[in-house]
Amino acid sequence: MSRVLLKGVKKIYPGGVEAVHKSSLDVKDKEFMVLVGPSGCGKTTTLRMVAGLEEITEGEVVIGDRVVNEVLPKDRNIAMVFQNYAIYPHMTVYDNLAFGLRQRKTPKAKTDKLVRETAKVLGISELLDRRPKALSGGQRQRVAVGRAIVRQPEVFLFDEPLSNLDAKMRVEMRKEIKLLHQRLQTTIIYVTHDQIEAMTLGDRVCVMNDGYIEQVGPPIAVYDYPKTRFVAGFIGTPPMNFLSGKLRVSGNGPAFEAAEFTLELPESFDDIARDRMDKDIELGIRPEDLSQVQDDVPEGTYIPGKVQIIEALGNELLVYVKHGDRTLIWRCDAHTNAAVNQTLKLTPLPEKIHMFDCETGENLVHG
Repeated sequence: MSRVLLKGVKKIYPGGVEAVHKSSLDVKDKEFMVLVGPSGCGKTTTLRMVAGLEEITEGEVVIGDRVVNEVLPKDRNIAMVFQNYAIYPHMTVYDNLAFGLRQRKTPKAKTDKLVRETAKVLGISELLDRRPKALSGGQRQRVAVGRAIVRQPEVFLFDEPLSNLDAKMRVEMRKEIKLLHQRLQTTIIYVTHDQIEAMTLGDRVCVMNDGYIEQVGPPIAVYDYPKTRFVAGFIGTPPMNFLSGKLRVSGNGPAFEAAEFTLELPESFDDIARDRMDKDIELGIRPEDLSQVQDDVPEGTYIPGKVQIIEALGNELLVYVKHGDRTLIWRCDAHTNAAVNQTLKLTPLPEKIHMFDCETGENLVHG
């Protein structure tokens, strides 16, 4: 079993800085779990506590069936891949891969077998006699991953391993890491600030903010049903649109009322509207869930705005629309007839609307 369980884990640095608040997370055996969030949110600190590189202030870390709080990093049967590769420049690729095994006094024949098998899996067999200075960034990253694989650990820990690569190489390495997980069938905990990496790699993602775990779930569930405004704004490229207003209930049913428009809402919003009547609310809508309305729609029943910028992405357009003091993003078909300075009338798909409490950030629809 290579399950990793965090039970009420907390990290407080000298001076009282609480980097990770009391957090619990269950990483299943053979699962690819991604910790994602902005810089300073506590994701790397959490990873380092699992690795034993940071002392735990409170709580327990369990790997397999044992509590490892007092277990040295070298005895936790984990392997960590860092952002800066951490490979020895004076050694060949072969010697880099073999180093950890030699330190553990693994027999020479077994070391050679493991090194060559690992090199074959990573497609670096022809590089075994080279030194790191003769390798590309992607090849060095493969060597760093290889040093972890060759140890055959229970758990792999990746700390932003792709951040030093260019955009094309990041895409390639994402695919390689995903394939690697499928081949090895072992537990991976992966830290990144890049939510595209998180969405494409993880079986589940753990979204962190300011030392707290905001939401854990499959990528598509976190995207479709964000529990908080932070998650809604952080997950998704381009990000979710937000509009300020209040909820009302009248003879026509529930409605969202903003400064320049009023949107009638489905009956399913009736209880939320009555409970939050006249309170400040933010309506959230994904760029792809906006649509253009017909010219004969009554004024005040749509979101008006003027086109500022249009980004053509081949298969789609991103249309930036100025509405009051906010800029909304509309994702639409590449052949949509839109032009800079054009006035648009937009409306959200009713079944895709999110509502966020301005005080708590709670998603009132999918909380």
